[in-house]
Amino acid sequence: MPDLLLELFSEEIPARMQRRAAEDLKKLITGGLVDAGLTYEGAREFATPRRLALSITGLAASSPDISEERKGPRVGAPEKALQGFLRGAGLSSIEEATVQTDPKKGDFYVAIINKPGRKAEDIIAELVPDVVRKFPWPKSQKWGQAGEGALRWVRPLHSILCTLSVEGEGSEVVPFTVESIESSDKTQGHRFHGKEDFAVKRFDDYVAGLKERKVVLDLDERKEIILNDAKTLAFAQGLELVEDMGLLEEVGGLVEWPVVLMGEFEQAFLDMPDEVIQTSIREHQKCFVLKDAKTGKLANKFVLVSNLIAPDDGKTIVAGNQKVVRARLSDAKFFWETDLKTGLETRLYKLDSMVFHEKLGTQSERVERLIALSEALAPTVGADKALAARAAKLAKADLVTDMVFEFTELQGLMGRYYALALNEDPKVADAIEMHYKPQGPSDVVPTEPVSISVALADKLDLLTGFWAIDEKPTGSKDPFALRRAALGVIRILVDNDIRLPLQAIFATARPGFEQGDDLLSFFADRLSVYLRDKGARHDLLDAVFALGGQDDIVMIAKRVEALGSFLASDDGANLLAGYRRAANILRAEEKKSGTSFEGVIEGAHLHEPEEVALASAIEKARIAAADAVEAEDFAGAMSALATLRAPVDAFFEKVLVNDERAEVRENRLKMLTQIRATTRTVADFSKIAG
Repeated sequence: MPDLLLELFSEEIPARMQRRAAEDLKKLITGGLVDAGLTYEGAREFATPRRLALSITGLAASSPDISEERKGPRVGAPEKALQGFLRGAGLSSIEEATVQTDPKKGDFYVAIINKPGRKAEDIIAELVPDVVRKFPWPKSQKWGQAGEGALRWVRPLHSILCTLSVEGEGSEVVPFTVESIESSDKTQGHRFHGKEDFAVKRFDDYVAGLKERKVVLDLDERKEIILNDAKTLAFAQGLELVEDMGLLEEVGGLVEWPVVLMGEFEQAFLDMPDEVIQTSIREHQKCFVLKDAKTGKLANKFVLVSNLIAPDDGKTIVAGNQKVVRARLSDAKFFWETDLKTGLETRLYKLDSMVFHEKLGTQSERVERLIALSEALAPTVGADKALAARAAKLAKADLVTDMVFEFTELQGLMGRYYALALNEDPKVADAIEMHYKPQGPSDVVPTEPVSISVALADKLDLLTGFWAIDEKPTGSKDPFALRRAALGVIRILVDNDIRLPLQAIFATARPGFEQGDDLLSFFADRLSVYLRDKGARHDLLDAVFALGGQDDIVMIAKRVEALGSFLASDDGANLLAGYRRAANILRAEEKKSGTSFEGVIEGAHLHEPEEVALASAIEKARIAAADAVEAEDFAGAMSALATLRAPVDAFFEKVLVNDERAEVRENRLKMLTQIRATTRTVADFSKIAG
């Protein structure tokens, strides 16, 4: 079985696009081969700055012959129907069809269409050009000939290598042309260390030939080289690498032959926050920072990755990078010192001209809302009201600092640094940074009360505001990260065990808010996702929400957790079965009679020991469960329900509900109604699946 090797060689592909592009190439080619009837054993995709490559092993030599039977019209059908059948089946006359007989429908025509298999090289020669022309780059430009037929590619495409090889039988080029580019068995190595063409027979030759010419094909291998060499270089200096996986992925996509070097900058720059230094060096020069192995403090050295083996061992490259790093850090130091002199509060007027959203006003207007809402939330979360208001007032001030204007990802963090430097209360400074959090499922959650109050205010103002102007998430689109905001509220409340009635706080956040039920439903969906990630079942959440009036996230989560534990027990599973039996009987009887069976159980109509015992158990369980729920002891409420398990089982085993005596029958139906009502003390069991 042959192996396919495909390489698309171009000018530099942006690092952020490489891995996805390689995956797309694999998906499109393998998908096209399978659709054409070619199976294969394995496929691997690769990317370097100048090439996408794909290796497919164990490819079928040809697609199988296919015989297809296509049913046509009845014998004697109108000529128009016959002609349509002939065209669709590819027949020249009706005599080429066969006639089959159906006992019910009579005789009808059938065409037997034989499709011979195709050689793999023919399929590939047709597939690859189509994939290249339609390749889904996020951004692309026209190259080659002018006009509508011009090839669109991310950068100019120079060559295409495409070979089929069989072990021990050599290899051959799969011939095709994309615009003016003809496929071949040749490629190039490194731009400076191996730019001459060389021929390739199969994948092993390709990888070895590239490595000889200073190209490491595998992105993950390049990343590993960079990481290991950087750690080794740092260790030799008594330092540790500050790992940055996002930067490592990007740098791995910038080089084909990674050469790790070390540079340094002036000690005076270390007066700035570590995050400023790291961000400046990472964003401007794509370099890694280092820290002292003993103190954990940032060192005045950095690691850079070159794509070149320099004759002077990289001295010129290091000097050039040092020069740029010094210039960028000088800019950052200027921003830092200017911001400190200017302060935060004196910049607040600039928020007047910063639009938050055209329908929701400026950032200044938003800050006023955050102050009011943070003050309202403060008593609930145990925060000092004045500190909460102060933190809310300064929360967005760093958006108009020079540093955050340069590095937007430092918003909040720089506000904390500036607040501490200007002698604000540490709780205020902490809240300025933490009010944006959590920003994802693995991000930290605020725990200090002042931070909690401002973080909740920020997210609830965001949600109620966009709900009020009908800018809600739709499908996969969520441009204002409202799902993240709702999940952030949920995590803050649950992790800190904070009781907060959402409907009331919606109205506080935005007076006159009329979309409370819809927004609460949105929270229910997010809570469902959150609890599912923790192992809870979505139907249990439905069972709790079905009770109505449920807008306390912490209590809902506790109910769901207790309900899940209860149903996982034998008592819970058996009581659920008993509930369903009772509910099914009631449903049928209520439909038949057109009435419900509410009311007090009549002691005079209790005759069997089992129904006497059940009536007593229901009353005790109802009171105990209600008291437990009132005390927010949901585990206790479940324990109260568990006492019903044995008497319910005994009742259904020994007692006939549909007794001939009407008053006895009605009394027993009232008992089943009481069972249903008692379970609703903790959840609507009708919503529970399984």
